[in-house]
Amino acid sequence: MAWHDVTLESGAVPLWFQIANLLRASIASGEFKPGDALPSEAELFRVFGVSRTTARSSLDKLEQEGLILRQSGRGSIVQEPRVEQPLNLLAGFSEDMRRRGLVPSYQTLSASMVSPSADVRGALSVPSGRNAYRIHRLLKANGKVIATSTSWVAPDILGERTPPDREDLDSGSLYGWLERECGVRIAGGHEIIEAQLANGETAALLEISPASATLVASRTSTDISGKPVEYAIITYRADRYRFRVDLTS
Repeated sequence: MAWHDVTLESGAVPLWFQIANLLRASIASGEFKPGDALPSEAELFRVFGVSRTTARSSLDKLEQEGLILRQSGRGSIVQEPRVEQPLNLLAGFSEDMRRRGLVPSYQTLSASMVSPSADVRGALSVPSGRNAYRIHRLLKANGKVIATSTSWVAPDILGERTPPDREDLDSGSLYGWLERECGVRIAGGHEIIEAQLANGETAALLEISPASATLVASRTSTDISGKPVEYAIITYRADRYRFRVDLTS
């Protein structure tokens, strides 16, 4: 049944809430796809006979949920669904995306041995004077950029091995490469998540407007013995990604 074929019911449930539910269900069913415009306030007024305030409230609700973006001259545009990451689950990007039925891919921007900052040295226990392998990549889901990642691999993990090149990094998971080539499996770690406004460079990489909201995760990953393996800073598009916390009493 199309969204405009439903009759609103008078009663305890507010009309704006009913309209928001109808439009949300239409987005979920594919009646409105990412990039499509939802009915305008004027059209909702015409179909349901509600006030402009009621129509606006229903669209405001969907915007608060991140389902649409209100754009001047275009209306209420349906957004790509957000990817949800449980906070208590440590997984590589490839594994995470495949578990959600999405196709992961990477675009390596740079990869080289560099002198790490003090923060990176502390996180990876890198002695002064030693370099770490720095990798800067775009992370994509179904071909669309979802995050940018800058990570450093502890030099002791690589040893005398040749680090992964761009072809290795573009074609698969870094965690998979570490397990396959170094015998190192990521078994734990800790992560700090902060909100941050995108600067010009980050905004260009993520294909968003400067000063847009992002989620920045600073992660230290460790092996089964607790030895640090990787330190990463991952900047996610806030409109494409969110974290979930499962609580128990």
